[in-house]
Amino acid sequence: MKFGRVDNPELIDFTLPKDHKDTSSVLKKSSSKSTNIYVGCAKWNRADLKGFYPRGTKDELEYYSRQFNSIELNATFYRIFPPEQFQKWYDKTPDNFRFFPKLNQEISHWKRLTEVKEVVEHYLYSAIHLKEKLGCLFLQMHSNFAPKDFNRVIDFMESWPKEMPLAVEFRHTDWYNDASIAEELFKLLEENNISNIIVDSAGRRDIMHMRLTNSRAFIRYVGANHASDYSRLDDWVDRLKQWQDAGIEEIDFFVHQNIEKESPLLSTYLIQQLNENLGMSLKIPNDDGQQTTLL
Repeated sequence: MKFGRVDNPELIDFTLPKDHKDTSSVLKKSSSKSTNIYVGCAKWNRADLKGFYPRGTKDELEYYSRQFNSIELNATFYRIFPPEQFQKWYDKTPDNFRFFPKLNQEISHWKRLTEVKEVVEHYLYSAIHLKEKLGCLFLQMHSNFAPKDFNRVIDFMESWPKEMPLAVEFRHTDWYNDASIAEELFKLLEENNISNIIVDSAGRRDIMHMRLTNSRAFIRYVGANHASDYSRLDDWVDRLKQWQDAGIEEIDFFVHQNIEKESPLLSTYLIQQLNENLGMSLKIPNDDGQQTTLL
């Protein structure tokens, strides 16, 4: 992932911002007695996760899904797969596994939310074949998609089928540096029960809004292939513990790296910390006598 990449991460202040003032009120509406946590990488390809798979692994997804409980499914951004492919993915994975597919680029980047009803229906018709393993769909807008097109966002959010969980990522800084626009956006997401994705990337500290809009925290974490990646995750564990104590219902945390082969290492570290500090019992990847080394 090249988004927010920097050459000198040691010069960045990675301090997590304080929660947005309205995040606490959102959490009070949830007050869940238990928190579901899903942690995973963005891809399962052997070429991207070099060194993660033991020799002789025949099916990458089958192995991956028995190490992590979720995947951020970015492949669906580039093409709309047929229902049969989603069914195959469903059949290969354990009962507790969840997919978090990205909406197709025709919706977000080509048509930019305008006249997308048919393509959304086409996409969802295939994606629903994941059945209960469909975690949450997510929409990622182009970095040049600005608030001047806010009406497109309103129409899209209000027409989105409410039975389908959705999270949204905005990358243009004007969605957040204008308080009135930000508040209008957050209100829209809240009213439509849509999650506000938090992106933690070295070069884009300007979009760290720390504003939850429902009982799901959807975090896309981009490491810098630097020692600070781990201390940054420690800070996230502290924040997630606070949200857990406040009653958050679900945490979806996906780890990216500019050099993706290190993503499983970071994800494994995060899982270990969540088990220790949040009382979770998530499986430790490769903790089965087949520990591999990422080269």
